[in-house]
Amino acid sequence: MNETALIIVDVQNDFCDNGSLPVPNAEQIIPGINKIIEYFHSSFLPVYATRDWHPIDHCSFKSNGGLWPMHCVQQTKGSQIHSELLIDSRVTIINKGTDKDKEAYSGFDGTDFSQELRKRNISKVIISGLATDYCINWTTIGALNNGFSATVISDLIRGIDLKPGDCKNAINEMSKSGAKFINSFDDAKIFIG
Repeated sequence: MNETALIIVDVQNDFCDNGSLPVPNAEQIIPGINKIIEYFHSSFLPVYATRDWHPIDHCSFKSNGGLWPMHCVQQTKGSQIHSELLIDSRVTIINKGTDKDKEAYSGFDGTDFSQELRKRNISKVIISGLATDYCINWTTIGALNNGFSATVISDLIRGIDLKPGDCKNAINEMSKSGAKFINSFDDAKIFIG
């Protein structure tokens, strides 16, 4: 049986309003993601949420020569998934970026995520969350590289655009790698069947 799973990428406090690394308009996507979560639960399909779960001395932090301010440090308020997102015991959390010496933008980097999906007979993943030009891009390509079909819900992602055009380039890169794009909850329902 080939199942579809939902992957919600990094909708954490530090990436939302008042966080240490806010993605513009991040919180706008939460109601739409919640609709998809409810649909997956009602269809008895699995839901996963990735989160950055960094040690305090992680290599991605500016204080350690990285690109970013300190964010999503394990066990801090900033690392918690946003309280308005409908995350409960039915949602499996995938921690990434736990090795202080590795970046890990993808939910598949340094985790057993692909094995977890295969155990559940998953062949397709639908992806939403943050941020388009980093963890969405890398997680989507990670899914494809691990043999899964990947579809991104384009109105339920938001990006940083550190350099103008980064988001557009990421979408092109995902598309060239084989990702499909759908728009909105209704398309997702049709797509899942």
